Amino acid sequence: MSDNEQQQQPAPGGGKVLEALARAERKVFTRPTPKSAKSQVKFLLTRAKGSTKALAERLGVSRRTVERYRAGQLTTPQKRLQAALVEETESEWQPQVRAHARERAATSSGMMVDVTAHFGFTCKGSSDDGRERTITTAISPTYAKQILELQEAGATDEDLHPIVAEAITESYFTDWGTRAAGLRADFTDVQSIEFRF
Repeated sequence: MSDNEQQQQPAPGGGKVLEALARAERKVFTRPTPKSAKSQVKFLLTRAKGSTKALAERLGVSRRTVERYRAGQLTTPQKRLQAALVEETESEWQPQVRAHARERAATSSGMMVDVTAHFGFTCKGSSDDGRERTITTAISPTYAKQILELQEAGATDEDLHPIVAEAITESYFTDWGTRAAGLRADFTDVQSIEFRF
């Protein structure tokens, strides 16, 4: 492995909400993604219009390293490079399928969310003390659109928490506005979260 590969720091992680949105997109793929480093590099080179320089910069490795993987001279990447190859391949894989699923979620079907987190409440009158809950509920297309737009705009997990909490409040706690008027739920300490288109 080159010195450049060994000195690269791992890419910063997104956060539980952003990672859950990325996993939801991967679940809509209609074909499996390339698995070997060689096939991933070849695919990513097609997306980079054949530019080994652009792909090397994207992956944080040298051009020569990209060329070696493309030629099959190297086959087993280090963990950081392997993670970058998987992430970049999945982010470019089947863009039309992902776009269609996102459009459908934002306009008609919404999304489902499964979340285990600490929920706290504010409302007029008395309220339950906050506690950890596991909730599975639908998110309306209106909120799905806002969440997906924020994700595309580069929002952080902290930016997404209030809108996800508002969406859960609407569907789960206030039953689409038919009860508990004025209730507002916030969540923290997310243990797990999954979205489904």
